[in-house]
Amino acid sequence: MTSLNIVGGGRLGKSVAWLAHDSGRYRIGALLCRSQASALAACDFVGAGVVLTDLAALPAADITLLAVPDGEIAGVAADLAAARVIAAGSVVCHASGVGEAALLAPLAAQGVHCASLHPAFSFADPARAVASFAGTRCALEGDAAALPLLQRLATDIGGVPFVLAPGGKAAYHAALSIASNYLVTLHDLAARVAAQAGMTDEVAAAVLGGLMRQTLENTLALGPAVALTGPIARGDAGTVARHRQVLSATDDALYCALGAATARLAAGRLTTAQQLALAAVLGLPAV
Repeated sequence: MTSLNIVGGGRLGKSVAWLAHDSGRYRIGALLCRSQASALAACDFVGAGVVLTDLAALPAADITLLAVPDGEIAGVAADLAAARVIAAGSVVCHASGVGEAALLAPLAAQGVHCASLHPAFSFADPARAVASFAGTRCALEGDAAALPLLQRLATDIGGVPFVLAPGGKAAYHAALSIASNYLVTLHDLAARVAAQAGMTDEVAAAVLGGLMRQTLENTLALGPAVALTGPIARGDAGTVARHRQVLSATDDALYCALGAATARLAAGRLTTAQQLALAAVLGLPAV
């Protein structure tokens, strides 16, 4: 049975420990937190593990997961290296979305196989997380010697692992942020403009929500270039101009930035005249 230590008993750490323990394929060694109370709460949730608050007391394990905030990963790795409690040949990984395995460099220098494992999942509530984690994609990068064990861990807890290109972590996390965070920003923009049309919050939520869901399904199934519809995809500069007339200066700037990107996406189906007209109405330099 593979042994697993968890450093950091927050939402992600508790959830991964619970899923690993529940799989029946992992022995939870230590659940280490800054405070005794947090470590006890984590062990109570997981139903396994030894309560620890001292890094120097960390027992040997096949895998040690650093489930600590991004800004603390390098410091914890340095402290573990100074304590010399991680055996050469074992695996240490962190769960940062943007940070790479290089954050664990002091341990790598001691012969530890270092990597990162980032589930593309929101661990807002551990109880809900463990019930719905199945099928979650898990990004891996780092020491090739660490990846087989982490691929198995990701699979055993219900995830679907994939390996990033070397140096690809920042681009990976940027893609997630664009797909998730900016979608929320777009919804906010659309809702504010809908209010100018006299739509109530309830009506706007129904109309915009239905359209956004349908559009997302289309672009995932067909690809962005095929799924794109609307005035820019038709080369309808007149409609774009009317849109701009009703927008505030702040919203107009965002609309034009998005319009420019949309025009580039639609370029293959537009005539040169249409592209020039759209560039003019969006305030873009002619090319």
